[in-house]
Amino acid sequence: MSAAAATAERTLAPLGRRRAALVATESIGAYRLLWAHDAGGPPDPRPGQFYMLAAAGGWGAGRDERPYLPRAFSFARVEPGRAGEGPSLAFMLEAVGPGTERLAALSAGEELWLAGPFGIGFSLAAEARSLLVGGGIGVAPVLALSDALGRDAPVLLGFRSAAHAEAAALFRSSVAGLVTDDGSAGRAGLVTMLLEEALDVAPAAAVRACGPPAMLESVRRLCAERGTPAELAMESGMACGFGACYGCVVPTRDGYVRLCVDGPVLDAATLDTAAVAYGAAA
Repeated sequence: MSAAAATAERTLAPLGRRRAALVATESIGAYRLLWAHDAGGPPDPRPGQFYMLAAAGGWGAGRDERPYLPRAFSFARVEPGRAGEGPSLAFMLEAVGPGTERLAALSAGEELWLAGPFGIGFSLAAEARSLLVGGGIGVAPVLALSDALGRDAPVLLGFRSAAHAEAAALFRSSVAGLVTDDGSAGRAGLVTMLLEEALDVAPAAAVRACGPPAMLESVRRLCAERGTPAELAMESGMACGFGACYGCVVPTRDGYVRLCVDGPVLDAATLDTAAVAYGAAA
């Protein structure tokens, strides 16, 4: 992606972190959805961009004073506010460690420290046929992209179990395929199985995907074999979000890049493998 193209896919973040009021929280099966009103943020974050979140009160006061650092989350949905009031953002999380547990325990009326949006998101070019592919918590930016495209681009989703698969109900467009590891919802199998079947039926102009590294590598290889362009929103532990710590560096064919500023969405053609990033910090 050229520098000009990258700039076109980026909404710039205001300087510094800011307080955002939680206006609602809800359980979606195995996940929690947090809605935060971002009064000081831009109204138009790009799908695939991310924010750094921390609880405004009590962060770092848990067992062994953890968690120490904010956590990176792609937003799952954005609802515009009234003029001058800023948007409301939905973040989807699973409580798997001290950071996500602290965020999952928040209730409406409490506040977040929020910074962002950071990074480069998905392109929004109007291809004739795009396939959207999400795995696990990686369905969050795919949901935002589905909303932004505003048309019925086929969505293929994979989850561990039926409890996780409840997140499929968040999509406003129809979900074309759903699998779970244990077969408790949809078909048993991997989401790349659905992608291969879809490409057998009709070639896609582009594939856009987010999920764990092993899934993204399978998507990358499949698309490379078929000559199908693909954009991959990659996952990595991030400590700062603005390129200072170099904790999210991954290799590409053009050298090393920082996912927080040069990604997290990368053109699959620039990668020898997508199985390089560490999972997001919990």
